[in-house]
Amino acid sequence: MAYDEALAQRIRAVLVREPNVTEKRMFGGLAFLIGGNMAVGASSEGGLLLRCEPAQTADLVREPHASTAIMRGRAMEGWLRVSDEGVQDDEQLEKWVTRGVGYARSLPPK
Repeated sequence: MAYDEALAQRIRAVLVREPNVTEKRMFGGLAFLIGGNMAVGASSEGGLLLRCEPAQTADLVREPHASTAIMRGRAMEGWLRVSDEGVQDDEQLEKWVTRGVGYARSLPPK
């Protein structure tokens, strides 16, 4: 499955004022990077793939429609999947994108 281009456009709209954003095809989807660090992506599995502070993963998966990302059969601390239902409206999407951007900004630029 290809990533949702409409979702990618919505992510772009949230990031329009964010400096140093680049886009890169990653993990079968389209990732949005801040200073070279992935913040969020339109996932090929639907919904978002999101980076977060690893220590916050357990708390964040309690949010509706969020789960720990599984990559190559392994649960990845610091990576979340947010289903399509969790980003249906712009307020939901902005909340998640802002979280991913905040974490990416906390990392040293690449």
